[in-house]
Amino acid sequence: MSFQIAIDGPAGAGKSTIAKKVAEALHYLYIDTGAMYRAMGLFFLDHGVDIASEEAVEKRLSEVDVDLTLIDGVQHVLLNGKDVNSLIRTEEVGMAASKVSTYREVRSKLVAAQRTIAGEKSVVMDGRDIGTVVLPDASLKIYLTASVRTRALRRLKDLEQSGQTADLSMVEKDIEDRDTQDKTRKESPLRQAEDAVFLDSSDLSIQEVTDRILTLAYERGAQQVL
Repeated sequence: MSFQIAIDGPAGAGKSTIAKKVAEALHYLYIDTGAMYRAMGLFFLDHGVDIASEEAVEKRLSEVDVDLTLIDGVQHVLLNGKDVNSLIRTEEVGMAASKVSTYREVRSKLVAAQRTIAGEKSVVMDGRDIGTVVLPDASLKIYLTASVRTRALRRLKDLEQSGQTADLSMVEKDIEDRDTQDKTRKESPLRQAEDAVFLDSSDLSIQEVTDRILTLAYERGAQQVL
């Protein structure tokens, strides 16, 4: 039996960072669903597709193949066979991913792939609707959040470390816009699953959040993969 940990929450809550550390501690497979949607967004941006048009996006969907692979123990996202890890973390791609993820056919394509992986191996998966839609029977569900200011400061630091410049107020506005879009979208809106554990990371370190989730996982019967 595979053990599935679902971590949901808004943009900038630290889901990916925490999920990776939890997966590493348990030797589980980490599945970055957000990166898969970002790869989708990148494809449509690169090909000049009007992402505001669901019909236009769905017409090109058959041309998109998103896959995950491990390189030296690190997950890389492949878009039609090309490694796009270094291209999918811009604000523009993030907004495009948030938009196309509202479309039924886009979600259906990626959710099917994610469920297949999670059915075969113990996984840690993060996103917006993992515990509510993708893995509704997950062994452990976490709703991870933080204040808008905390998330904006974290995002600003990431951008600066990657050589990009940004204004804090603009980053806060982008996060608020993403929150609104994610919570009000028609398909699988962001919400806390009824049986998810609420965890606010605003005043917690990465290690403190990781340890809390690991404790919850062990309480529910998780075991390290040897």
